Amino acid sequence: MAPKALIFLALFSLLAIVSVADTESDSGLVLNFYKDSCPQAEDIIREQVGLLYKRHKNTAFSWLRNIFHDCAVESCDASLLLDSTRRVLSEKETDRSFGLRNFRYLETIKEALERECPGVVSCADILVLSGRDGIVALGGPYIPLKTGRRDGRRSRADILEQYLPDHNESMTVVLERFNNIGIDTPGVVALLGSHSVGRTHCVKLVHRLYPEVDPALDPGHVEHMLHKCPDAIPDPKAVQYVRNDRGTPMKLDNNYYRNILDNKGLLIVDHQLANDKRTKPYVKKMAKSQDYFFKHFGRAITILTENNPLTGTKGEIRKQCNVANKHH
Repeated sequence: MAPKALIFLALFSLLAIVSVADTESDSGLVLNFYKDSCPQAEDIIREQVGLLYKRHKNTAFSWLRNIFHDCAVESCDASLLLDSTRRVLSEKETDRSFGLRNFRYLETIKEALERECPGVVSCADILVLSGRDGIVALGGPYIPLKTGRRDGRRSRADILEQYLPDHNESMTVVLERFNNIGIDTPGVVALLGSHSVGRTHCVKLVHRLYPEVDPALDPGHVEHMLHKCPDAIPDPKAVQYVRNDRGTPMKLDNNYYRNILDNKGLLIVDHQLANDKRTKPYVKKMAKSQDYFFKHFGRAITILTENNPLTGTKGEIRKQCNVANKHH
């Protein structure tokens, strides 16, 4: 073979290796994993998310929270979706998961996929992609996310608190928990921008109102919070909540950062984010620039969704998202 041909062949081989490296991640996930096994998978998920969002706007908040509550706890494997059994508590029923809901709509998406491609698309990928499309529905950025996750078979309720920071944890704990899975400080600040949408149940914020009002809160905002949460001990089952962002409650935007700089954050973690010297500079940058917020938000969501997934022959493809498959 001529020397020029050999050089061309070597360059072609190198480019092929680089190309594969660009599409595959260390996690074993790839972009468009279902292109051969279920070509319509991502379109079906996007269509179902659109239809469900039109009927039930709050579903988008749920899909976004699902990513955090599932993927931050050891592995992004849809363990969150498993129901309790006689022996094992579901992650959905723990204190840290208070307020999570709308899981039945993930089952709706799963059923649509099963009609097209039985036994192919994992619940873990449905959870991640519905979150991605929910972010878009809320006016957030489109984030290209890799797929190929498989489903876990066990709940992680027993270790959940080791991974998920609570709303009143110190900023040191919050940063450490996310740093452990590769998310840096601006990424943490951006992820908490999810508080720009949705609502907070009074159970989670009355400690800032009773028996005495937290002096760090904006007085004008306190009046609104007291109106929405008139009871010092609210009923967890009652529909008593405060919108996270009164200005644009249904839009994922950087208004959250302006609110918390004005002492209008509902949760302790919101207040800390705006005042801790490690996070405040990034809060100010995101308050000024939505593009800056979206850039770090997209990067953090990508890292979170690629956290220790089950791929290859690990795990399974559940037939129903709320129960592990039966093995006879």
